[in-house]
Amino acid sequence: MVMELSFSKYTDLLQKGMATIQFRQSVISNNIANVTTPQFKRSEVNFETHLKEALDSESAKPSFIAKKTHPGHIDFNRPLDYQAVTPRRHLDWQTQSKNNGNNVDIEYEYTDYVKSVQLYNLMAQSLRDSFRRLNIVLQ
Repeated sequence: MVMELSFSKYTDLLQKGMATIQFRQSVISNNIANVTTPQFKRSEVNFETHLKEALDSESAKPSFIAKKTHPGHIDFNRPLDYQAVTPRRHLDWQTQSKNNGNNVDIEYEYTDYVKSVQLYNLMAQSLRDSFRRLNIVLQ
């Protein structure tokens, strides 16, 4: 999939991903800070599945062709704009891991934080390498 993307779209996706990871890290930090707060409900960030749906919709073939009888009708097979996809904070109301109503699992939060740091570093390295290759081409 990466080879099919233009340079600007690739860098745009990396930038959106890195911004999402920063947002996710702030949500995880908030969860960790409230690990002992009674009735606190942890939050998660949803982004990747929505982005995948938007990218898949660009190359999806329509299952049927709908005839528009009026110019104001909405297309059935209109692809989603990946640039409109934003990260969303989601509260986890359904789980409860402690007697005080708090559902923050500190080990899960630390693991999620470490994964996000590694993913951010990977994206930053990929972005740096992309600009390095562009610089070689321009020289």
